[in-house]
Amino acid sequence: MQSAPSLAAKTLEAHEQLNETYGVQDIYGRADPMHELIGTILSHRTTHANEVTAYRTMRERFPTWEQVRDAPLPDLIDAIQTANYPEVKAPYIQNLLTHLFRETGSANIDFLADLSTEEAMAWLTALPGIGLKTATLLLLFNFQKPVLPVDTHVHRVTQRLGLIGPKVSAEKAHSILLAYLPKDPSVLFNFHKHFYWHGQRICTWYDPKCGECSLRSMCDFYQSGRTTVLSSTPVRKPVNQNRPRD
Repeated sequence: MQSAPSLAAKTLEAHEQLNETYGVQDIYGRADPMHELIGTILSHRTTHANEVTAYRTMRERFPTWEQVRDAPLPDLIDAIQTANYPEVKAPYIQNLLTHLFRETGSANIDFLADLSTEEAMAWLTALPGIGLKTATLLLLFNFQKPVLPVDTHVHRVTQRLGLIGPKVSAEKAHSILLAYLPKDPSVLFNFHKHFYWHGQRICTWYDPKCGECSLRSMCDFYQSGRTTVLSSTPVRKPVNQNRPRD
């Protein structure tokens, strides 16, 4: 097992390599933090295109946040149906808006800019339906707080590299990886974006394109012959040769 200092050095080396691969980006997010917040909820386990369609349809049918909050639940579910699990996401959105209006009198979270990172994280994760990934995305993208979002792609790539252990969850990975990196929002943003892109394009769920990967020389998964069993990736079930064919 590698020591924390050696893992931190490896994490920075991988980060610098992906900076070269993808280019350093300026921090960007949606102009409206409320859009970022609700859009992130809609984005869970769906494509970006489906998230965009769901958000646009919702706002076309319910132009104000009060209307979204008060819409008949079946109507809101229908409006966001392009996002996977709309029957789960619609109640989350309405409960969140109800909480926001009750606590602040409006659907406006710009005040998070004036809170410390710890205060902003605590306030966001106390909201119904808001977990660590959503809170960190919002705080990094919109308020440039020094936090690190870990989605499924970031989790998978960092686990295959060996930066986190084979059984470490995505939630636990937030604090482990953050401890290895400078508390610089620009560094953290680029780390997140680059590992996200790498997981989408190269280090994919099934059949990663190891031959095209700029990180393969430091990748534990590749060096093991791609045999290591990790919590972030599925084990493909063998085909049952005796199953009758259609």
